[in-house]
Amino acid sequence: MLMTDIASNLSAPQHRPRPLPLFLDMLRNETAEDSARMRAALAGLRAYQNAPRPPRPPEAAVVGRIGRVTLRGHGAEGPPVLFVPSLINGSEILDLSTENSMMRGLAARGLNPVLLDWGVPGADEADVDVGGHVERYILPALDLLGPDAALAGYCLGGTMSIAAAMLRPPRALALIAAPWDFGGFSSQTRNDLLELWRSAEPVASRFGLLPAEVLQQIFWRIDPSRTIAKFEQFAAKDAASAEGQNYVAVEDWANDGPPLPLAAGRELMEGLMSGNVSGAGRWTVGGRIVDPAALSIPLLNILSTTDRITPAASAWRGGERIALDEGHVGMVVGRRAPGSLWNHLATWLSHLRNS
Repeated sequence: MLMTDIASNLSAPQHRPRPLPLFLDMLRNETAEDSARMRAALAGLRAYQNAPRPPRPPEAAVVGRIGRVTLRGHGAEGPPVLFVPSLINGSEILDLSTENSMMRGLAARGLNPVLLDWGVPGADEADVDVGGHVERYILPALDLLGPDAALAGYCLGGTMSIAAAMLRPPRALALIAAPWDFGGFSSQTRNDLLELWRSAEPVASRFGLLPAEVLQQIFWRIDPSRTIAKFEQFAAKDAASAEGQNYVAVEDWANDGPPLPLAAGRELMEGLMSGNVSGAGRWTVGGRIVDPAALSIPLLNILSTTDRITPAASAWRGGERIALDEGHVGMVVGRRAPGSLWNHLATWLSHLRNS
């Protein structure tokens, strides 16, 4: 199979990953010395593009709206737990499918999870930075859910949840693969992402938004070899099987994220990732320095020893720590997720509710 064999798919609805030309350049670079790997990766890419798309699960009930943000409830009783996903990519990863949904799995375990869906920002929100999302959306969501609500944040959503807990302490806080000390990323990764931001900033400034295609490249640059290896492995899978459909759903999620407001992109890339303002104790939200050590609420801190997206070294070092050997996304939707992360969260939150 040659690169040109993919051309017939360029106008197909499944024309992914985005941006495809840059993905193909990365694939070429990673497999240039091994034609067998290149053939396998291209076969996996074609299989992914042509695979049947799994249906989305039925939408959970809306329990509140705050501007473009929607709060969806997945449990009927008990104190709510507000789950905050990352600003990068959509909230669907926490409610991926009817067969593989952490929200529905936690509800089945007796909890009352409420998922915050960030929605799609408009150019009129160009000046809303990462901390601004905390003030504008997470704090009102906690107010809406009441004083008994606990807070849980995944990835950058966990970083933001620390700030929210400083300003409006919830009953408890759970962090899931949340970066805090960005010095825990390699200097190469931080420099690469700053360079990516600087190249994208002029265009982003014109539109007031940082496109999802730029954000996708963040993950590609962190581990390009593994990104290509996933497609090599998919070439040998049955795309219609449960495992194959889960892979397709995850990849579609990774390629369907909304843009970031310009200010949020700038704060993420320059302030957090490059400047490490959080790890250095210089991040301010709502006029206050954000310091997780100052929190006096129960705090669960779940990290992964094999996470390449938010390395374990970037996690806050405090709280009640649980280290898993599952990847950043795998810990949420992988085969072991129900018996691992989901159970850890359910056990801790249930104990908290009964104490």
